[in-house]
Amino acid sequence: MKSISIGKLRGLQQISSNHGTFTALALDHRQNLRKANPAFVNDEELSRFKVDVTDALAKRATAVLLDPEVSAAQAIAQRAIPNSVGLVVAVESTGYTGDATARHAQVIPGWSVEKAKRMGASAVKLLVYYHPDSNTAGETEDFTSNIAEECKKYDLVLMLEPLSYSLDENKKLTSDEKRYVVVETAKRLTPLHVDILKAEFPVDVNDMDESKWMDACREISSASITPWILLSAAVDYETFLRQVIVACNAGASGIAVGRAVWKEAVTMDGDERMKFLRTIGRYRISRLTSLCHALAKPYTDFYTADAPFDWYKTY
Repeated sequence: MKSISIGKLRGLQQISSNHGTFTALALDHRQNLRKANPAFVNDEELSRFKVDVTDALAKRATAVLLDPEVSAAQAIAQRAIPNSVGLVVAVESTGYTGDATARHAQVIPGWSVEKAKRMGASAVKLLVYYHPDSNTAGETEDFTSNIAEECKKYDLVLMLEPLSYSLDENKKLTSDEKRYVVVETAKRLTPLHVDILKAEFPVDVNDMDESKWMDACREISSASITPWILLSAAVDYETFLRQVIVACNAGASGIAVGRAVWKEAVTMDGDERMKFLRTIGRYRISRLTSLCHALAKPYTDFYTADAPFDWYKTY
């Protein structure tokens, strides 16, 4: 078990259940939402959607993941985030720079870990595009380490989301290739002072062999030195439900779920949107939270904190 700072432990407490498991409602999407609904080209409309979803669903989660551009401050100002739910704020710009086979991530211009801390976030989320065999792998590792140092400086939890990609721009990763990349990524990046790994499902969604699912998820648990949570990656709710059961039984500490819960609401307006979110949306997030509470591995199996009486003198 690793000893961590008081601030990081408090942040983990704020974004988890009493049992130490994570159900993060993911709403940091930007460009893909604008493409899904032309009305969301308008910042006010996109912000209204995110605040509506937060207001309707966040109370059934342990944390909500928002972006600083149109939703984090707005959700706080409109009291959409319950006091008992933690706030995770993204730090990376949407999309990537560089070649499709050698991708680069960057921090949102004008934003920083320090600002996330000041505005009351319990954690920050950093998305990086990573392939262990890419010629930009070392650069991405350095970038991650630099953000991790900032999180250490401001005593803020770092949730890392590495996204895999193919080194052949004309081909997608095969299921076996994806498994290699996701597991190797966990092995290489979690030692870089990452506190939570937000991992892709390690097998192609079209590969329906659940025994292979379990073996691959166990490999992530073996490779990661931190708690890991499963992202939903735009799969449908029923598919994600099956993935969650497998992942948590294999050692995952919870989930970060977005479109699998609220996707249909993207093209709805007003009363229709809120009715969907308050019925189907709430049912979905509640069921997922219950599954994580029952099956996931608590972060307390990984972390503890020392609190000698003179701790504040060197803090």
